[in-house]
Amino acid sequence: MELIIGPRLFSTWSLRPWLVLRRAGAVFTAREVWYRSEAEKAELRRLSPSGFVPLLKVEGETLWDSLAISEWAAERYPEAKLWPVDPVVRALARAAAAEMHAGFAALRDLCGMGPDHPIAGGARSTAPSDPGLDRDLARVVVLWSQMRGRFGADGPWLFGDWSIADAFFTPVAARVRHYQIDLSAHGDDGTAAAYVAALLDQPHFHEWEAEALRSRAG
Repeated sequence: MELIIGPRLFSTWSLRPWLVLRRAGAVFTAREVWYRSEAEKAELRRLSPSGFVPLLKVEGETLWDSLAISEWAAERYPEAKLWPVDPVVRALARAAAAEMHAGFAALRDLCGMGPDHPIAGGARSTAPSDPGLDRDLARVVVLWSQMRGRFGADGPWLFGDWSIADAFFTPVAARVRHYQIDLSAHGDDGTAAAYVAALLDQPHFHEWEAEALRSRAG
């Protein structure tokens, strides 16, 4: 089983299913591909039906899209409990992951991961002032705070136990760190900041960053 990912330094879409597969205990290799030159882009189009990363090659099939790969893992490794067991909580977790998957355009566009990211050797940045970004951050704070308020007694993650939703919000936590975003300025009472700290302290996330540093050094 092979997960084809973009550059670990930049590809937040690749991070999400990688975290899910690691959490599931899947045995897989990760192949990092770049898409800077036209030749690299052409090779990626040859590998990927959509022309984008990530994609999972497994059992003769090619699965593309980070959420689709994560859903496959949830079904393939039910013992990992990648979604909450309770059907209502599971639906909420899926809604949160889907919202992240499809939304928060300003946060993505204005606070992207690039060569200035600390794991690429750059200094921390400052988030730009933008109404759309403010709306996205306020929504993140509300979503995280509401779910932690409801399910925080069951564990440190968004819905108690770790789930695919936590994988999907891990890159947001990295952006909060990198752009030195003060979540209290967007309505946080400390709940969202604590969740960010938990996401950034995941052993698998530390592993991803360590691999990114090795990739950069190589």
